[in-house]
Amino acid sequence: MKYEQLKGETEEISKEQEEIRKGQRKVGEKIEAIEAECEQLKYQTNLIIKQSARTHIRLSLMFLILKARQHAHFAKAAHFTHLLRSWNNSN
Repeated sequence: MKYEQLKGETEEISKEQEEIRKGQRKVGEKIEAIEAECEQLKYQTNLIIKQSARTHIRLSLMFLILKARQHAHFAKAAHFTHLLRSWNNSN
């Protein structure tokens, strides 16, 4: 009788251990998916930061062009316009 009881308990423990392993695999898969999503978000965030910096530079150049024209500094305005065109063509 004890042998049957031990055998039953052993089988139950084996089933529980298998369930634990399945759970651990699922958790591992979820962690991998979260890590991949995190990397994708970092990549997208870096793209947004770069785009924002480029936009800031373009707007700054435009502002400098307007200010130069306002003060009749047409050589400076032409220079900044050239810089803006160069910047736009390289980016």
